[in-house]
Amino acid sequence: MPTAFVLINAEIGSEADVLKDLKKVEGVDEAFAVYGVYDIIARAKADTMDKLKEIITLHIRRVDRVRSTLTLIVSE
Repeated sequence: MPTAFVLINAEIGSEADVLKDLKKVEGVDEAFAVYGVYDIIARAKADTMDKLKEIITLHIRRVDRVRSTLTLIVSE
């Protein structure tokens, strides 16, 4: 099953709201607030690579107040 970890930078002060919204995205299994260069890490899974790309580009990256992302696709 195609899986990706998405590292997310959110607008300052909006991390909790972005995290809450990410957890509602279909395909996002887990999402956590983290300390460091990134604010949030999310794990997304889908049945196909095309569906995974759709989840990331059309849903995760378009969550309100997401500034930037770095996607790491798991090699199986």
